[in-house]
Amino acid sequence: MSASAVLFPGQGSQVKGMGRDAAEQSSDAKQLWLAAEKASGLPLREIYWDGEAADMARTEALQPAMATVGLTLWLAARKHVRPAAAAGHSLGEYTALAAAEILAPKDMLELVSLRGKLMSESGEDDHGMAAILKLDMEQAEELAQQAADESGELLIIANYNSPAQYVASGKKAAIEAAARLAKERKGRAVPLPVSGAFHTPLMREAADEFSKALGKIDFRSPKFPVYFNVTGQPEPDPEKIRAIMAQQMTSPVRWVQTMQRMWEDGMRRFIEIGPKGVLAKLAQQNLAPLGEPDVAAAADLEAAESLAAGQEGK
Repeated sequence: MSASAVLFPGQGSQVKGMGRDAAEQSSDAKQLWLAAEKASGLPLREIYWDGEAADMARTEALQPAMATVGLTLWLAARKHVRPAAAAGHSLGEYTALAAAEILAPKDMLELVSLRGKLMSESGEDDHGMAAILKLDMEQAEELAQQAADESGELLIIANYNSPAQYVASGKKAAIEAAARLAKERKGRAVPLPVSGAFHTPLMREAADEFSKALGKIDFRSPKFPVYFNVTGQPEPDPEKIRAIMAQQMTSPVRWVQTMQRMWEDGMRRFIEIGPKGVLAKLAQQNLAPLGEPDVAAAADLEAAESLAAGQEGK
């Protein structure tokens, strides 16, 4: 039997109505929504069940809402799947910490609510992010460095999502330089609709404030390994996990490295717990050079409850 890993998506995977089915059928799921609304101070169910796309994209609302959806789906999925490991993309890493019982659900929701607020407030008019397309990793890194050198402004690769998908983050002047340089290399740099330079040193002030909150939360030993964005590796020690999470907001998301390390450690089935199936697609792209992963997605309550128990992890 192959080992299974569960994956939790982050911002960008939101869909209207997400989590409503679980909340209407499970009192535990509804209580999580209520806890998230209390932690964030926002009417999350109103926003994500009946609201508009622009409101659903707001970082301060999206982070607690996505974490709630991931956790409610996990509560259903865990009846059928015993994973050997977990990972989450950026925000999704916090849902993975709750799934592995490193963080209590209440603490996780309070942290992501604060994280979303701080990241939203950190945005500046001259900060931004851009998807780098049609270039490989070495070319994307060289492009970011050259754009930074030419503009005199910071720009780094902040997301290593797949061999064909990278995200540069930093100052807009550098992003504009990157767009020109990408075109010269027969690639593209497409600006993303965000107002922050996420996962860069430009988030330092927000990260320092967030670290104070991390220091007050109880981190416990994982029930199963979690692979981290910052290192691409698992870490069992709760205090070291706390330190890693303090770095996450200013460090790149090394998703390619994370997925490939999970494969090296014996994971063969990858189950995305959350809407859209973005990470399920990335799993296939990232692991294609290594083998043929068994990929599944639990985007809603029905899918989470129908996961085959016969495909459990070791």
